[in-house]
Amino acid sequence: MDEIIRVENLTHTYGAGTPFCRSALEHLELSVYRGELLGVIGHTGSGKSTLIQHLNGLLRPTEGRVLLDGRDIWAEPKKIRSVRFRVGLVFQYPEYQLFEETVYKDIAFGPTNMGLGGEELDRRVRDAARFAGLDESLLNVSPFALSGGQKRRAAIAGVIAMEPEVLVLDEPSAGLDPRGREELLAHIRAYHRERGTTVVLVSHSMEEVARHAERIVVLSHGRVLMSGTPREVFSRGGELAEAGLDVPQATRVAMALREKGLAVDPAVYTVEELADALLALKRGGGG
Repeated sequence: MDEIIRVENLTHTYGAGTPFCRSALEHLELSVYRGELLGVIGHTGSGKSTLIQHLNGLLRPTEGRVLLDGRDIWAEPKKIRSVRFRVGLVFQYPEYQLFEETVYKDIAFGPTNMGLGGEELDRRVRDAARFAGLDESLLNVSPFALSGGQKRRAAIAGVIAMEPEVLVLDEPSAGLDPRGREELLAHIRAYHRERGTTVVLVSHSMEEVARHAERIVVLSHGRVLMSGTPREVFSRGGELAEAGLDVPQATRVAMALREKGLAVDPAVYTVEELADALLALKRGGGG
């Protein structure tokens, strides 16, 4: 597979040289492949947020390198701004960063800073609004008049409008109700499918990552604990538990049935797969 980002020996220390010195990442190695939807999970304090802030140069490594298309992003520090256009980062609760008079102007802010204007700028704003699930009728409304979910979509659209090669989302569904979460993630998945953009989805929700990610990286204590497909990762439920992480509810049920002697695959990770497994079990038992 074609790597778009490679993280080599990445170490980041906060408060170096002070009594508050703390290592958030330690010799971390990671590959992000072009066009994939990668899920990143880990317990609180595992290093997820620190890691993703290195991917577009918001943080500089204490040790190690971040390569974008094979080139160290810090090779020319004066050009780090261009990296941030190529790797777009959406922080948790991005709606708090809305500030313009209208939703349109907020979405247009990033592309305008890239030097775009006219028809190209307009196309990007409208395309980004569509990808984020934001109705065009809201573009001329004040962002402060939007609902919480609409604000979230507007903020995400502002990053999508820059058309980054990699879109990094830090807990994009945090604080939304179940319906709002599923709608937002469905739009992100559709964006990924239609544009082929690499998407990195950081989440604490196992169900969320299981349903949407093609590959999962698990962080623990500033290092990569495991990496693989959802099935490969969630089949290692015992190791995840030791790292302070849970598995999807469907996997928990499958593991419990397996422990009771039923022939259910413990690597099942979606409700749909669990239902199929139970139906197969019923047919096999003649019941």
